[in-house]
Amino acid sequence: MDMTPVLSSVLASGPEIIIILAACAVLMLSLLPHPGQLRWLAALSLLMIALAAGMSYGLSGNSQSAYSGMFAVDPFSTYFKMVLYLATALTILMSGGYLRTENTVKGEYFALLLCALAGAMIMVSGTDLVMIYVGLELQALSIYVLVGFLKTSRRSNEAALKYVILGAFSSGLLLYGLSLFYGLTGTTQLQALQAALAQADTSGPLLVLAALLLVAGLLFNVGAVPFHMWVPDIYEGAPTPVTGFMAAAGKAAAFAVVLRILMLDLGVLEDIWRPGVTAAAVLTMAAGSFAALVQANIKRMLAYSSIAHAGFLMLGLIAGGPAGAASMMLYLLIFTFMTLGLFAVIILLNKGAVHGEPLTVFSGLAKSNAGLAFLALIFLFSLAGIPPTGGFFAKFYVLMALIGAGHMALAVAAVLFSAVAAWFYLRIIMLMYIQPPGEAAEIRISPAMRLVLFAAAAGTLATGVLPALFLGVAQAAAAAGLG
Repeated sequence: MDMTPVLSSVLASGPEIIIILAACAVLMLSLLPHPGQLRWLAALSLLMIALAAGMSYGLSGNSQSAYSGMFAVDPFSTYFKMVLYLATALTILMSGGYLRTENTVKGEYFALLLCALAGAMIMVSGTDLVMIYVGLELQALSIYVLVGFLKTSRRSNEAALKYVILGAFSSGLLLYGLSLFYGLTGTTQLQALQAALAQADTSGPLLVLAALLLVAGLLFNVGAVPFHMWVPDIYEGAPTPVTGFMAAAGKAAAFAVVLRILMLDLGVLEDIWRPGVTAAAVLTMAAGSFAALVQANIKRMLAYSSIAHAGFLMLGLIAGGPAGAASMMLYLLIFTFMTLGLFAVIILLNKGAVHGEPLTVFSGLAKSNAGLAFLALIFLFSLAGIPPTGGFFAKFYVLMALIGAGHMALAVAAVLFSAVAAWFYLRIIMLMYIQPPGEAAEIRISPAMRLVLFAAAAGTLATGVLPALFLGVAQAAAAAGLG
């Protein structure tokens, strides 16, 4: 028996295997009591992520398929895996102090983060609907537990319960659509599915139903209207580092799947999904932007902000082609930097989950800690799309792709909604620089948190100063994965 294909497949999935083994090792070591357990487990997790990242980079030179065409290693998947590694590493670094503040020092937290990372990695490399679904469920189940990790917090428990119920609903939609595609075409492999659909009658009611169910399941995972109702409550109730992880890594993995599916197998069904996705994009930008204006909790505000950004990202799908895909990929990288950077600031201002995260925690920050206020200013400017930060060019390239595809009206609408969205970021800036400080509270910035803030700020500014360099990487990755 020739073992070469098996060994080749195992090698191709080496980074995923490293992360899964790391999760198992962290889980076992968490049973051993030690005063510095949290630091050691975090260090081990970061080391294994670095090893996986190195292996992913080493494998990226040669595109290859594994597990009978169900799994792909190419520049497209490698790009997204690097974003996922970055998001997970920053989340781990910002978690230690938060867990101690909340008196929830449990080593299995890092094991769950690694399991969620492994699921997301499988999602971005999956070239088969079953493989993508397996990765999605591994990520989702891990995040369900992480959302409810604060056992004594009613908000955290409620958020976890809501997420499980609504997640099961979306999973059912996705699985039903997947099963219909298999029944109609006899395959779940994306390239084979694309070939089969090219020869099929795309006006058939079952095929239309399958496409709509699959798209609905995907829209839920990116938090798009009308499947956005879970986002605010889950973002508010989850531990703050977990919220940041969901906003960055979860969104990146979800949009990687959307890109692969809608631009590959469902590309031939564009007439079916395009009108719905277009309407969803506009409604998502509108709902996210206007709902965020009235929020008094910073995490709920960022939840609606994330919804608005999801709508903006969906414009890249409507633009289509390599330009649209590359603009979305660049956007997701920049979004990771600026979002996790702002969540790091929120963690430093945290006074315990029982008190919530009111916007007023930013009051007078420029007077009490000018350096932290300046970093928050960078992240807020970027989220608002103000140059010379990366957020400006993230939106700029999406708009250029949209205009290049002839969707001028959508581009104008996107600019108007961005102007609305800029207000709630400017509101926080006004609190920091105009309002007097609130309750005096000492802000202790650990070395790990300093590293997070520096990396996030450097990434946000670098993508704004050298946007063409990062766009070129995204364009090459998009061409390899979707060409």
